[in-house]
Amino acid sequence: MYAVIKTGGKQYKVAAGEKIKVEQITADVGQEIVIDQVLAVGNGAELKVGAPLVDGASVKATVVSHGRHDKVRIFKMRRRKHYQKRQGHRQNYTELEIGAIVA
Repeated sequence: MYAVIKTGGKQYKVAAGEKIKVEQITADVGQEIVIDQVLAVGNGAELKVGAPLVDGASVKATVVSHGRHDKVRIFKMRRRKHYQKRQGHRQNYTELEIGAIVA
């Protein structure tokens, strides 16, 4: 069984037992959270698609850790204009372990 969930403005295909990294969620490590924005639920050849959400469906997940992704380096330059700009960014994330999918 799998589900397509929406969190942090992105969509993720998840199944029970998987670990995923999502945009940072304000929850403590070890805390169980319920994600109720489920866009689709599939089980084998059967697929239930919501419009836009599946009624009564939810995904239970446990917060494993918080962290920061690798640095993304931004470099801007205008040739012959003596302009160079260097910038870096590290995005925060929350790692979730998917528990049960309730359809």
